[in-house]
Amino acid sequence: MNQLQEFLYEVIGFNQSTLSIQEIIYAILLCFGLNWLIASLYKQTYRGGDFSQDYVHTLLILGTVIAVIVMVVQTDPSKSQATGFAVFAAFSLIRFRASVGQARDIGFIFFAMSAGMGVGARHYWLATVTTILVCAIIYLFSRADAFAPVRASHRLRVRVTNDIDHDLVFRECFEKYLYDQELISVESIQAGMMTELRYLVHLKEVSKPGEFVAAIQQLNGNNRVLLSSAVTSRTLTD
Repeated sequence: MNQLQEFLYEVIGFNQSTLSIQEIIYAILLCFGLNWLIASLYKQTYRGGDFSQDYVHTLLILGTVIAVIVMVVQTDPSKSQATGFAVFAAFSLIRFRASVGQARDIGFIFFAMSAGMGVGARHYWLATVTTILVCAIIYLFSRADAFAPVRASHRLRVRVTNDIDHDLVFRECFEKYLYDQELISVESIQAGMMTELRYLVHLKEVSKPGEFVAAIQQLNGNNRVLLSSAVTSRTLTD
C-alpha cells in the first residue's frame, strides 16, 4: 500500500511544492467528478415543477472554475494575499441571470464551491470524503422527507349557486375527507349568478381524490369542481 502511494505521489507529483501538469489534470478531473455527484444529488432530490438543466450545468462549471481559481492563488504563495483580494473582487461581480428558485439552490451553489475550493487547495482527501459524506446525509434526509411541515396537499376550486350556504353544505363532507381546509378566496362569476370558492385542503386519503370530488359535486349541484396538487400545477380531477 505504501509502495502504491509512493508511486502515485511520484507519477502525479503530489510531493512537489508547485503543481505539476499531472496533478492539475488529476485535480480538474476529481473536482468535476465531485461536482457531478453534487449535481446528480440535486436532480435526484429536487421537488418541484420547474427543474432547470442550466442550473445543474452551472453547478458543474462553477465548482470546477473555483478549483482552477484557487490553484492559481496557490501557485505563488508570495502573492497569495494580493491574488486573494483580486479573486474576492471578481466574485463580487458574479450575478445570476435568473433568480434562484428555491433556498436549497443557494445551498447547492455553496456546496459545489466548497468542493472546488478543497480540490484547488490540494486537500484532495478532505474534499472527497466531505463531499461524499454530505451527499449521503442530504440523500437520506430527502428520502425520509425529514422536517416536512403539515401542509395543504391540494388546491380546491368549487363553483356554487348563490343560494347555497357553502359553510353549512360542505361541513360534513370536509370533516369526512379532510384533515383541514382553508378558504383563501371567494369570487363572483358568470355575471354574479355563481360563486367560485378556492380552498387549500389536506386530504386524509391522498390516493383517492376522485371520491372526494364526487362527494363535492353531489352537494354543489354537479357544478364545476377542480382539484389540483399543491406541489405542482398538474390537474388531478376536473
